[in-house]
Amino acid sequence: MTSSRVAKHFYSLIILAALVVGISSEARSQGEAKKVLKLMGCRFEITAVGDNDTIAWEAVNAGIDEITRIEKLISSWDPNSQTSEINDLAGIRPVKVDRELYDLIYRAGKVSKLTHGAFDISFASMDKIYQFDSNEKPLPDSASVAEARLHIDFNKIILNSEETTVFLSEKGMRIGFGGIGKGYAANMAKKKMLAIEGISGGVVNASGDLLAWGESTSAEGWLIKIANPGKEERMIGWLQIEDMAVVTSGDYEKYFTSKGRRYAHIIDPRTGYPTHGVTSVTIVCPDAELADALATSVFVLGVSEGLQLINQLNGIECIIIDDAGSIHQSQNLNLNYY
Repeated sequence: MTSSRVAKHFYSLIILAALVVGISSEARSQGEAKKVLKLMGCRFEITAVGDNDTIAWEAVNAGIDEITRIEKLISSWDPNSQTSEINDLAGIRPVKVDRELYDLIYRAGKVSKLTHGAFDISFASMDKIYQFDSNEKPLPDSASVAEARLHIDFNKIILNSEETTVFLSEKGMRIGFGGIGKGYAANMAKKKMLAIEGISGGVVNASGDLLAWGESTSAEGWLIKIANPGKEERMIGWLQIEDMAVVTSGDYEKYFTSKGRRYAHIIDPRTGYPTHGVTSVTIVCPDAELADALATSVFVLGVSEGLQLINQLNGIECIIIDDAGSIHQSQNLNLNYY
């Protein structure tokens, strides 16, 4: 199935028509709360379903508090965060961190090994090389890219489990959680929300990183509808999910062009250059953190290697759209077309 129009706006499948939480004629008599706000630099929509509206709002607020806490922990922009301390002391000495942050960095390393370096949180050394502001501009000079690229290597992130320390072994190294942080925050928000007695379901949607679980107020359950680009009132297809994350990475909001060629904000850690060839990647997976990391990984790997990776992983599916507008999907994805 190919469609350049579908490809051009496929990132909208979560944003434009995204999650339908309508109350049908067969809706259950439950409470519901929903709030949209900016967290971690992006748009979050948090929904909770519970015994009544009061309980649902308690869960929504618990989710917001948890995401705020995690943002302070992992932010590389907050000079007082443990992540900033790790970056500031690169090549100098190890930093003792909370077990939570240590474990997140450890799991990120596991994904790096799985993807042979297509995912690497030390990509952050490239932060000052590129500006993804949608404008036309020349590529940075190759010497600057090569210099920054020298500092990308997940193998040089030295972890000490007993001391819970993290050490970036070379000066100039930096870590960032742009490819995994929102998914982790969604997981943790879900955990806090479910701890509220009387909560039966909910959704955390972080600008395309979506995690839905339990009951909805609709008899159809949690549905993700895919919008027809240019005709958002019409739907191309839909997914019905239960206790599942659906995460999309696309090149629409953050990119620049050079000589007419679009460069996405996702950096290939193996080259130091922005990715090209893929327009969007959607991962369907029970775990939002893993889905987030795999969406980035597949974007870097490209269609052939990306599908090969996902088809080897149990319970994980994906949709990839390439620059030509062709849609590729993994072996066992059940996408319902209208």
